[in-house]
Amino acid sequence: MPAPRISFEFFPPKTLEASFQLWETAQMLAPLKPSFASVTYGAGGTTRKLTHEVVNTIGAHYGMNVAAHLTCVEATKAETLDIANAYAEAGVTEIVALRGDAPKGVEKFTAHPDGFASSVELIEALADTGKFKIRVGAYPEAHPEAADMQANVDWLKRKIDAGASSAITQFFFEAESFFRFRDACVKAGIEAPIIPGILPIISWDGTKRFAQSCGAHIPAWLEEAFTAAQRDGREELLATVVATELCDNLLQGGVDDLHFYTLNRPTLTRDVCFALGIVPEVSLQNVA
Repeated sequence: MPAPRISFEFFPPKTLEASFQLWETAQMLAPLKPSFASVTYGAGGTTRKLTHEVVNTIGAHYGMNVAAHLTCVEATKAETLDIANAYAEAGVTEIVALRGDAPKGVEKFTAHPDGFASSVELIEALADTGKFKIRVGAYPEAHPEAADMQANVDWLKRKIDAGASSAITQFFFEAESFFRFRDACVKAGIEAPIIPGILPIISWDGTKRFAQSCGAHIPAWLEEAFTAAQRDGREELLATVVATELCDNLLQGGVDDLHFYTLNRPTLTRDVCFALGIVPEVSLQNVA
């Protein structure tokens, strides 16, 4: 079986220490030759300027094709499209278009009076520019705001019809969750590629909080395994095995692409990629 295509997600740093962590992450993972690297916004668009700076730096210094996140949060339509145009001027050709989360302390998303009301409106506007390949988010399990799983499928169909060319899923812990969602999408007439999002478990307690906030199901067997691993000091080993097995199951089921949520902590993602047969291509360029 050939090695899969891979991609990574990074987030902008807010401190000097976090900056060093991000650049170490980019330097460690760039030799794995990802098909793209996405860079997030903070909640409520709080890292908008930092995102733009990181996008430019990763593209220029690490040779990675960057897909910049863009959201609808707390900005007018004109401001949001200005950001998109600035990306285009910097050579960015891919955008991950998202509605975005509400700012910290705000219970739910509320559109700016002059802003995009949904990701579908944002996608349509980006598609009209003709400047970008547009990727979107997808939920293989129930989105916290969705009525049911079919609503997730229907909403993704609207985003693809609006002009998106591929989707990246929220993370999940069992391959069957992805396969059920993929089958439902095919049944709904969605032909665009759906890339599974993989979250290597760097911290089990942190991952549980994250999963609960975004509606990702935590299987009982995984809870039991990490409870035992925490007691025995084997969390890192278990995390590597769990992520590798999930990826292998996905590949056995016909998946060609994997998107890793790195959390700017590269070692576990790198080790999983190595286990999948992804060999780094060493370059002497930009090592100074």
